[in-house]
Amino acid sequence: MLARALALVAGLGGAAGVSQFPEYSQQYMQRLGGAVDELLRFMDDFDKDAASLDLSRDAALVDLAQGGQMGAARADSMVRTVDRHARLSSDLADMQNLGPFSRARYATRFTDPELAGRVWENYKPAMPVTFEGIIFAVIGFLGGLALLSGLIHLLRLPFALFRRTSEP
Repeated sequence: MLARALALVAGLGGAAGVSQFPEYSQQYMQRLGGAVDELLRFMDDFDKDAASLDLSRDAALVDLAQGGQMGAARADSMVRTVDRHARLSSDLADMQNLGPFSRARYATRFTDPELAGRVWENYKPAMPVTFEGIIFAVIGFLGGLALLSGLIHLLRLPFALFRRTSEP
């Protein structure tokens, strides 16, 4: 009886956790799109300033870096901004036209710790009522059952081995 109750709790816990993925991934994608747009706006402003001086972006970064310690620090941060924009744009392009099931395969692309942290700070779990939410809940339920079953099997293993060695 206790094992069935634990199995039900494990299954429901898995269902509740895994069913949140579609909404979390949607919110991550929204933040990702906003971050890409904002970084692009920032880079466009920098490029316009450079163009007004007849400089390319790279030439402007070299010029900025030669402007003392502050200029060098600012040039480094601009290079990091350009790199981050490229990485986030690539992630967004890869995930943009994917549905929630396909996005699950790309979950490892939710790599930006700042974005993921902000999504998590503002995320409020909810009961999924969409088709994909229900499917993720079923997967989580079965995963929770399987995890508990595996754990129980591991805990019983020493006793089963002891019984085999003690039998004549």
